[in-house]
Amino acid sequence: MKLKLLSFVLITTPFFLFAIDNSDYKNTLTKEFNIEKDLLLVQFDCKTDVDDLHTVAAFATLVANPKYSKLKYHPVTGTYGIQKGLYVPPNDLFNLAFGNKWTDAHKDVEKALKKVKKIAKRILRKNGDIWIAEAGQSDFTAKLIKALQNDLPKVNITQRVHVVQHSNWNEKSTAPKSLAFVKNNTNYHKIPDGNIVGNGSPGFSDAAFVNWENEIKNAKLLKIWQRAIDISNQYNGKDKRYNNKHIAQGGLDFSDLSEVCWILNLNYIKNVEHFFNLYLN
Repeated sequence: MKLKLLSFVLITTPFFLFAIDNSDYKNTLTKEFNIEKDLLLVQFDCKTDVDDLHTVAAFATLVANPKYSKLKYHPVTGTYGIQKGLYVPPNDLFNLAFGNKWTDAHKDVEKALKKVKKIAKRILRKNGDIWIAEAGQSDFTAKLIKALQNDLPKVNITQRVHVVQHSNWNEKSTAPKSLAFVKNNTNYHKIPDGNIVGNGSPGFSDAAFVNWENEIKNAKLLKIWQRAIDISNQYNGKDKRYNNKHIAQGGLDFSDLSEVCWILNLNYIKNVEHFFNLYLN
């Protein structure tokens, strides 16, 4: 009898383990972005890698598509963590890409926090969820979550705020207490690195994609991309800032857009060329 019981346990245990793992994985995917109700916050650190500038241009390209005419989104810059190095001033690009519909946390983090909190609270009160694409670190997110918890104690922030991060470096450059707080108080997703092709996320870093201007037919988008390229070339590797080698070679790097793609269910996009073919041709 004991032998039969042991055999049953040994045979069935792998299936139970698989079922548990599979169930946990499905739980992270049950909630999908609702374009009618939800808000997409795209938070850029802009310190010290200039790839954020390319990501801004790519995001502006994406939301210019008629498919996303109803998308509620809000970009925030200056959401950096504890990393050393100088800031890359993106204000001209943000103004060109988003008008006045963005927030500057670098200039005044407390003022920015109040502004973004107000936007987020409006969505939460209308039964929408908040989705945060961390094109940088999670320090600003931690402050935002604490503020929302204080103002909306009856709202289950852990279930209603979703945070998506693709970079190990970004996690390591977040204050440890802030990262732990965000992971414990939001629906946190760590996805594969957006710099690599074929790992489960779109790979949006390509040193060889140098003739980008020939692919852009829309005059406004061409101007946005040109501004992003000009500013990134001005600051890349300068004054001890990070030297992005793909950008230095004339290529593109908008790897942080992989998080937006995950949120909007666009993981089928393979690489930079595929993105340009879909949204710029």
